[in-house]
Amino acid sequence: MATTPQTTGLIGSDGFHLHPADEAAMLEEMAHYEQPQAACIEALKIVQRRHGWVPDEAIVAIARVLGIGPAAVEGVATFYSLIFRQPVGRHVVLVCDSSSCFLTGFDELKRALVSQLGIDYGQTTDDDRFTLLPVCCLGACDGAPALMIDADTYGPVSAGDLPDLLEGYP
Repeated sequence: MATTPQTTGLIGSDGFHLHPADEAAMLEEMAHYEQPQAACIEALKIVQRRHGWVPDEAIVAIARVLGIGPAAVEGVATFYSLIFRQPVGRHVVLVCDSSSCFLTGFDELKRALVSQLGIDYGQTTDDDRFTLLPVCCLGACDGAPALMIDADTYGPVSAGDLPDLLEGYP
């Protein structure tokens, strides 16, 4: 869920205002590295924590803070699947489709999620509660099939587990 940008802080190309606390956190993160681009992932996460996603306009503001080109920030932002480049729901459901999950019930789990939520990959429920996305690996092969809701990983998950599981995320 996106919030209205603040009226103070570093301004990006289209009027995006980087919150002063976010700018300070990025500068603090940069101090840990010899190369400023090493702080890029954390800078993207900082913006995402405040806004729920990383708008295009934030890329320029982040680049200015880090002292690197916007293309470098954009490259990092589009490479990592946990950096969201469009608005998402209050809760993001990531369904692992790795080989382990695929072999142990991924298809049934995905069908059940699509049916229960009434959305497909890349979509958000009408009430903005859930966004459903695939992820190539959650590193939870011992609990396949697995899914992640926000920062919580679950597995093995069956279709029958979903109603109670989703209920825990209002």
